[in-house]
Amino acid sequence: MIMVTVIEVKKKLREGPLNLIRRFSKSARGAGIIYKVRANRFFARKDSFLKTKNRALTKIIKGKEYERLKKLGKTFK
Repeated sequence: MIMVTVIEVKKKLREGPLNLIRRFSKSARGAGIIYKVRANRFFARKDSFLKTKNRALTKIIKGKEYERLKKLGKTFK
């Protein structure tokens, strides 16, 4: 679900466009919109169950292989 935050900035009398943009940016920063957008930009999806399981099995297999090589004296430091 997308949450919408509305920010409304009206031009004051004798106010330039740059100051209007500056006030809008300040209110957007204060509302936390910039923080949320940047956080979503680098969102990483959670690993699936199968991927987690395969990674764990690979770690176990490599650990057993390392122990076997260690017993044979063929490991490198």
